[in-house]
Amino acid sequence: MLLSRLQNLIGGIYDVSVAHDVYDFLVTDRGRLPPAARAGLAEEELIIAQSADGTDEVGVSLYLDEALLARLARADPLVQLHAGNVGDWWTALEGVSHFLYLAWNARHDRPVSLLELELQAEVDKYVASYWLLRRQFPGHFPAELHRVLFARTRVDPRIGAARAALYREASRYAEKFCGRLEHTLARSTTDSDVLAQLRRFYRLTHARKRALIDAIGG
Repeated sequence: MLLSRLQNLIGGIYDVSVAHDVYDFLVTDRGRLPPAARAGLAEEELIIAQSADGTDEVGVSLYLDEALLARLARADPLVQLHAGNVGDWWTALEGVSHFLYLAWNARHDRPVSLLELELQAEVDKYVASYWLLRRQFPGHFPAELHRVLFARTRVDPRIGAARAALYREASRYAEKFCGRLEHTLARSTTDSDVLAQLRRFYRLTHARKRALIDAIGG
């Protein structure tokens, strides 16, 4: 199943795992979401609902549009990632990233902000796409990936000013971090040092991630 393989891809890069499979939380019919979420327009959305009894328990659902998943089934990016499926790939990847990061942090009793989720998802888009392209096209360094992901993508204007500003901030931090990562990857002869760096980054608190990125020159 595509999303499970995607969860395993991200989890393998960062050496993280959770007890749950993303499919156990997947919703593809927006009409089955909580009433407050049914009017949304996005093809991907992580729904988090606090327990009504005041406990710390939360309910989680990952919404991915059924048509999106059907397109990915016809053009599986894990077989071949290309211009025709990369947008859908990044949408699905963002959802799985959100789910995995939230579940992993919940397992370690760590709170997660929306900005933190979006920052990690943007990094995951670059990292997972890089690993996938290197696997599919051995010997080719995907130098175009950083530009396509960060310079050519646009925030949907329908989501509102506050949410758009949050996405732009997350993208700005991720672009800077992945820019430095790209230089490291281009010089590295093995992946071990890069993986160690990524795994440390994944486990940092949000404040420490931002401080690390702020310290990057250029």
